[in-house]
Amino acid sequence: MNRAIINTAFALLALLSGVLGDSLTVLRSPQYVTFRNGQWPISGEKIPDLVALTMGFSIHEDLDWPGLAAGSLFQRPRANALIVVRGLDSLDFPKNISSYPLENVSNRLYMMGMANTVFEDLPVTLQQIRGRLSQDGSVLTSLPLVSLSRNNEADLLFLSEVQVLYDISALLQKHKHLAKDPAPDLYSLELAGLEEIVRRYGTDSPQFTDATRILTSALQKFADDVANVYSNNAVVEVVTVKTFEAPLTRKSRSILESKQISNTGNPYNLAYKYDYDYAVVFNIVLWLMIVLALSVIVVSYNLWNMDPGYDSIIYRMTNQKIRMD
Repeated sequence: MNRAIINTAFALLALLSGVLGDSLTVLRSPQYVTFRNGQWPISGEKIPDLVALTMGFSIHEDLDWPGLAAGSLFQRPRANALIVVRGLDSLDFPKNISSYPLENVSNRLYMMGMANTVFEDLPVTLQQIRGRLSQDGSVLTSLPLVSLSRNNEADLLFLSEVQVLYDISALLQKHKHLAKDPAPDLYSLELAGLEEIVRRYGTDSPQFTDATRILTSALQKFADDVANVYSNNAVVEVVTVKTFEAPLTRKSRSILESKQISNTGNPYNLAYKYDYDYAVVFNIVLWLMIVLALSVIVVSYNLWNMDPGYDSIIYRMTNQKIRMD
């Protein structure tokens, strides 16, 4: 697997850009997280915001996308699993699963966080992956490979990613305490093995047909296992990406070019967008100033109308002392 970051603490959603594929599929979601049926396209840059909203976190800008309905304030998923599959536009999932097209995207998806020690034993290097596939209970012995070969590097890369999906499911079933900690969990994986299958055999090959069938089944099993561990309080999404490659462009300018002073980014001289904390800070400052102003007025009024002979504490103390003498 090229990149698989398994997070057990929701830390940071960064950015999605450069995706030329066009499909977002929601395999599993709780009853209180509603994805509406429809072909509403969503920008790839908004997928991190979508994941954050499903988990109950706030985002910097409102997500203007009708596919996600407003959820309950008191019920939030305990986990979210996002799997990015490279090499094709879509997978053949059941028709009752919500799927949406992607558009207006330009870089890659990264989700960063803290990896739990439970997943440290997963195979990472090619030697470890070969060793795992040669063990009993691997996908080489449990799955019908048909046209796929265990002697081909591209096939082994794809099968190793499927093996990691099975191993993660097994670890989650073994360590169910992960679903009971107070912190919500995020699992982010990127699968590139299918892209190697396409590059080597093509999309019309029997290897590609068998690989997509195996991967579709493995993803559905992974989604079922995650939902089972978290008692149906988890969201599982699959992003299918044709390719991440984007054409490289080089810009140049002459050293004799005069510097033009213009605001091309804001030609209509519009006001800047307020930060999402603006309303909070504004109310704090406003009411603090009002309270201070009222306090000054009350104190000033009482001082103005005070009788120094009777109301002053200095007079009361000295008068009592004189009487005692």
